Amino acid sequence: MLAGMKKEAMLEARLAQALQRLHALARPEQLAGLARFGLVGEGRLGLSVPQLRALGRELGRDHELALALWDSGIPDAQILAGLLADPAALTVSQMNHWVRGMAAWDVCDQCCLNALRKSPLAWGRLPVWARSRHEFTRRAAFSLIAVLAVHDKARPDQDFAALLPLIEAAAVDDERNFVKKAVSWALRQIGKRAPALRLLALACAERLAVQGPGAARWIAGDVRRELTQRSSSGLGRMP
Repeated sequence: MLAGMKKEAMLEARLAQALQRLHALARPEQLAGLARFGLVGEGRLGLSVPQLRALGRELGRDHELALALWDSGIPDAQILAGLLADPAALTVSQMNHWVRGMAAWDVCDQCCLNALRKSPLAWGRLPVWARSRHEFTRRAAFSLIAVLAVHDKARPDQDFAALLPLIEAAAVDDERNFVKKAVSWALRQIGKRAPALRLLALACAERLAVQGPGAARWIAGDVRRELTQRSSSGLGRMP
């Protein structure tokens, strides 16, 4: 019991120190500008990503601290949580809790990039989150697909092709801006991964252009524009 109390007190001290460091780096003069780009959230401190990365390197891997920082609700602290978390230690419950607590697109995307994509549980969350009606849970699914397409080099390309129905379904039934942009990002990154996937992504975009509502047509145009440009410049070809 005493050991447990001591451990809890040590965590509280680390949390207090980390929050103190975050507040010391706060840039309140940046908040209005950040809000214009949708970077909002209660208690936001206005730190830049380079500042947060530097602090993350200084504090080092600390999964318990990461969970505590997340629960502070401060967007900057939540991005830092993704940098400190041990992806191998994340549980399904913790990952679900994180995506349900996201309230800004930068928190979502940074956590997907820095922590969630590295979890061995990440692929299993994709179909679950992609079908959620919670805005940032759904965005997390497609942001996670996008970063996996770039960074999960060992994954077979056919596993990414198998995700296209999830992308197409979300494109035609969700008009929300933060969702549609993540869906477009996911489809574009899959298309950039390999020539065969580019053809599949473009075929998906063609279907969206004729069958979907406004968001689907916007995604189709976004994808066709980028992937066609890559093809014509030679960037999409095999070396």
